[in-house]
Amino acid sequence: MGLKEQQNCLSQRKIIVFIVLAFIPIALFRLCFTNPFSSIDDTSLQESVAHVVITNYSSSSSQGNIELIQYCVYANSVDLTLGLVSKSAEEETQESYDHIKDEPLCDYTEGKWVRDEIGPFYNGSTCGTIKEGQNCFRHGRPDSGYLYWKWKPNQCDIPRFDSNRFLDLMKDKHLAFIGDSMARNQLESLICLLSTVSSPDLVYRNGEDNKFRRWRFESHNVTVSVYWSPFLVAGLEKSGNLDHNVLHLDRVDERWGNDLERIDTVVVSVGHWFLHPAVYYESGSVLGCHSCEASNCTEIGFYDVFRKAIRTTLKAVVGGRREVILTTFSPSHFEGRPWDSLGACNMTEPYEGRVLEGLDLDMRQIEMEEFTAAKAAAGEMRLEALDVTAMSVLRPDGHPGPYMYPFPFKNGVPERVHNDCLHWCLPGPVDTWNEIMIEMLRRWKV
Repeated sequence: MGLKEQQNCLSQRKIIVFIVLAFIPIALFRLCFTNPFSSIDDTSLQESVAHVVITNYSSSSSQGNIELIQYCVYANSVDLTLGLVSKSAEEETQESYDHIKDEPLCDYTEGKWVRDEIGPFYNGSTCGTIKEGQNCFRHGRPDSGYLYWKWKPNQCDIPRFDSNRFLDLMKDKHLAFIGDSMARNQLESLICLLSTVSSPDLVYRNGEDNKFRRWRFESHNVTVSVYWSPFLVAGLEKSGNLDHNVLHLDRVDERWGNDLERIDTVVVSVGHWFLHPAVYYESGSVLGCHSCEASNCTEIGFYDVFRKAIRTTLKAVVGGRREVILTTFSPSHFEGRPWDSLGACNMTEPYEGRVLEGLDLDMRQIEMEEFTAAKAAAGEMRLEALDVTAMSVLRPDGHPGPYMYPFPFKNGVPERVHNDCLHWCLPGPVDTWNEIMIEMLRRWKV
């Protein structure tokens, strides 16, 4: 071959190389943006990457193109890997949800209190929202054993309260406790538990003793409120000029009823105020009264009235996408003693084997019957009963007793001392109510 022919051959080779190099960017563009690896399994993808890495060219421009190929394959590999991981996480979450749906509901009402050496998440000093009367630690209660008990259902376990989990479940929602001082007791427990991970801002207050309050947890945009409404229905509480309560059984208390559309989750809890003297109205007319010897009303007791109040309330709150929890009657432990008796509720350990009876049984039964009827009518609506009566009747040690006031025995032992055998020390047994409540919310989230 002559010199001229060799030069022509070289020129042709250069042209061919130039054409090939010109098409490489187009191929790379399609490679990067059309993702041809979407149908390739992970093993094939790894082989492709290995093949590109071990291929070598002498041309510097070719080397640059190889680096770009490596980048594109790597990028597609990352996209594919992330897709696989995401899909796996979604599948795992769905499987978890399916498992929660399929697993039988735990019967939290049957069980016993067992020793728990871990103890509470907070104390009377670390939580600033405890009502003074329930701050047993700061008021000098000398024993601390009441803090180290855990409710153990017969067929399952209750996870310890997870504050972050609760805030995640209630993200962007408004939770309201509506009722008497037991609703407030449960609310204060919840605020203390949540305060261990996120500081609440008090954004509204009206009146004393945490009767009308609203807190906001900015970290999750969660609002928690309490509405004082000891009868749930409209009425007037006895005062200096009124020696009895007045209840209108056919309409709810507008102090919370007017805000109902702005509430996502409602926790209802009442009972003990219905034992007080009262006159009852229905449809504008007097229905009867309780403990009203001095009036001209017919004595009708309070059980049927309590039933009507629960029924009116559930009818009002159940609807739309609102979540409703009815906390059942919380028993007291005066045990037949006068409230100022020195020996009232002075136990330091739970009861064993005690069963519900009398008032506690009757009030709880009425609530459960009305709950069952409302749930049947509600269909798919989110309504649950937080049935705490049986587990709480076993905890006579959980009340403030004489420590409703600071250091009641600092000047010796008096003949009479004021006792609170109704509300619960904080921390205390009421924290367990919120541990059960979070499991209800978890199921609703699914």
